[in-house]
Amino acid sequence: MKATTRPRTVPAVAGGPHYQALDRLATLVAVVDAGGAIRYANNALEDAVGLSRRTLAGLPLADWFTEPNLLQNAVSGANSHEYAVIRYDAWLVRLNNEPLPVHVVLAKTEHGGELVVELLPLEQQTRQEREQRLLEQAHANKELIRNLAHEIKNPLGGIRGAAQLLQLEPDARELAEYAQVIIHEADRLQALVDRLLAPHRRARVVDDVNIHEVCERVRALVLAEFPRALRVQRDYDPSIPEFRGDREQLIQAVLNLAQNAAQALRARIAAGDAEIVLRSRVLRQVTFGRQRYRLALELHVIDNGPGVPEAIKDRIFYPLVSGREGGCGLGLTLAQTIVQQHHGLIECDSAPGRTDFKLLIPLP
Repeated sequence: MKATTRPRTVPAVAGGPHYQALDRLATLVAVVDAGGAIRYANNALEDAVGLSRRTLAGLPLADWFTEPNLLQNAVSGANSHEYAVIRYDAWLVRLNNEPLPVHVVLAKTEHGGELVVELLPLEQQTRQEREQRLLEQAHANKELIRNLAHEIKNPLGGIRGAAQLLQLEPDARELAEYAQVIIHEADRLQALVDRLLAPHRRARVVDDVNIHEVCERVRALVLAEFPRALRVQRDYDPSIPEFRGDREQLIQAVLNLAQNAAQALRARIAAGDAEIVLRSRVLRQVTFGRQRYRLALELHVIDNGPGVPEAIKDRIFYPLVSGREGGCGLGLTLAQTIVQQHHGLIECDSAPGRTDFKLLIPLP
């Protein structure tokens, strides 16, 4: 459907102060009158539709949907106070572009019968829901790790102590070898618990961080571990500013991602075409973790491996979940914890032949 032009019912407006605040939002927002005519469109909606707010002002907002009757019915329902908030999915018409799938949220305001219509691109809504799940998952992981560590450490100390006493018994020398096995396994479990607790125990050392120095350190460490048939490509944006953070922890987080990628590439390394790409970019006016930031770092660790197994795609940041035989399943959990301590998050997009771990951190 093409948007049609009707006689304007209200003049073009520049918008009062309560309108201008809407320009700070990343979502698409329109303010309409009781008849559904546009009184104001924020910057995001202007960009999506391809017209200025002065051009849009006075036009029926319903004309910019493939099914205009849905919005018309929603406006009527809001005006008659049938609903406080109305939600539904629709397709937004755009000039010279394919229609955009959006989730529509319509609610009345306190300003003389006006209604606010918020349009969330469905892919953006899905991303926000995924980010929220990651944050909730990280919080649950943190509590799980602390409780698990507490439950393991106390009996573990007792088991190790009993095994040491058993070694000292003169009548049980033939059991000394078994006691040594118990001590060794107790120490291994202690080391595992210590690794789980490491990001929560260690005090952060905050300083100015250059993300490319972090990437170069990681690149050198990975190439030292996999010196043959693995290329680690650089694709850096030199304009990225320094930011405040814990350099050593960030090296550990990025190294965990890169090592994870390298270990998934063993078949490619054997074939001689394994590749990891470290790519940095600056994002502007970006929203993640339900917060909007003027600038953010976007760091990708991309590999051309087989991809994350479908069975664990939704659980890869859980502790002790690994898609690799012999893996302990802590690397991604620790990386996510470290990045979230820097008010960021890590996302994963994976398919056979390309896995992309994207790290997002706010910039000053």
